[in-house]
Amino acid sequence: MDEGTVQQLSAAWQEPEWLRRVREQAWDLCRSLPLPPPTHEAWRRTPPERLTADGLRPVVQPQGGEAAWQASEGLREEEPLLVLHNGAPAGSEGADRLRRAGVVFCDLRTAAREYAHLVEPHLFRSGLRPEENAFTAQHVAFATGGVFLYVPAGVEVDEPLVAAEWVDGEGLVAPHVLVVLEAQSRATLIHRRTGLGSGLVNLGVELVVQDGAQLRYVQLQDLPQEVRELGVVRARVGRDATVHSLVASFGASVEKLFVESTLDSPGGSSEMLGAFFADDAQHYDVHTLQEHQAPHTASDLLYKVALLGSARSVFAGLIRVHPGAQKTNAFQSNRNLLLSPDARADSKPELEIMANDLRCTHGSAVSRLEEQHLFYLQTRGLTRQQAVHMIVEGFFSEVLDRLPLERVRLWLEQKVAEKMGAQAPLGRVAALRGLLEEVAGSR
Repeated sequence: MDEGTVQQLSAAWQEPEWLRRVREQAWDLCRSLPLPPPTHEAWRRTPPERLTADGLRPVVQPQGGEAAWQASEGLREEEPLLVLHNGAPAGSEGADRLRRAGVVFCDLRTAAREYAHLVEPHLFRSGLRPEENAFTAQHVAFATGGVFLYVPAGVEVDEPLVAAEWVDGEGLVAPHVLVVLEAQSRATLIHRRTGLGSGLVNLGVELVVQDGAQLRYVQLQDLPQEVRELGVVRARVGRDATVHSLVASFGASVEKLFVESTLDSPGGSSEMLGAFFADDAQHYDVHTLQEHQAPHTASDLLYKVALLGSARSVFAGLIRVHPGAQKTNAFQSNRNLLLSPDARADSKPELEIMANDLRCTHGSAVSRLEEQHLFYLQTRGLTRQQAVHMIVEGFFSEVLDRLPLERVRLWLEQKVAEKMGAQAPLGRVAALRGLLEEVAGSR
């Protein structure tokens, strides 16, 4: 990683002057900022050295792109569809008809050139800033491309928009997602990352949801287990606006995520859902922040984690209510299911309250499978593996039931089945949940 690579990326993007300056300033910070200290609370359980890019070269211009269409498998029937290869555009379907309504859905490289007036006020400013730490500076300096979605005021996009990203090779890939919803607009964006290789992914997501707008953002990660990933997902929610987010992870050897929602105007609300399934020696570390800066705001967080083998998870969730943010309603719940004796889950929910007229609750639980439940299901003719699979499906159902996207629910259920070493046919979940209700009723 050097200045020459920064210039190559800028040339590959055909960047306007303002973006080239931002990238060069980030490179200066990248060289001067140290890694976060391992004694810092946010990095105490995942040393930052595990996520460095030593020996890796940033991906400048991926070759080909035909394989990238595999990233849209399971989601391809949804349109409009944008396909990316290591951040670079590899194709699209259905985006042209959105432009008639003023909606822009394209790769970030194209957006920076052709829609600079929409991109410049928000990119690397609304959520992720290079001066935060060495990793965010690295992300901005070596950004490889990504997704841009803009919805003008009053426009409602009924169909889900899908961005499917294929990551390969052994280099550094730094994709970025920028979503801008103007007042009273509505949209759904599904972002999936998969691929091959063993590199490092440094992800940045900025969600700008202005007054009265509604956004649903779904992030699906099933990268190879040789890949390492760190990322920041930040939403800024305007007056009477709503953001629904789902972060689901099944791949990568190490993943470190910061998922944050800032409610800075009255009436804003945020729903934050998470579904994580790790096996073997995978390591997931997720920090969440529900930031209430204005009165009459609401947030609700539910993160579910299942662990197999010697996998480990870390959850640290903070609800922060600022002075004057009265009438806040904030809820936080983290549930962890250990499926093997060597699995480990650490959970640390926190409250930081500086107002006195509000309602906040937080809680976490770590539990193992109950032999009584398994025995009951086995008496109904199921094998032990099938019984465990059913309980895991039921464990995640609370998150899936909140998701009004059938194709995404089916995709998630299939990924759970693959983790369990099963090939359960899609559609069997309803029967599984019925048996689980029968188990609960018998206790």
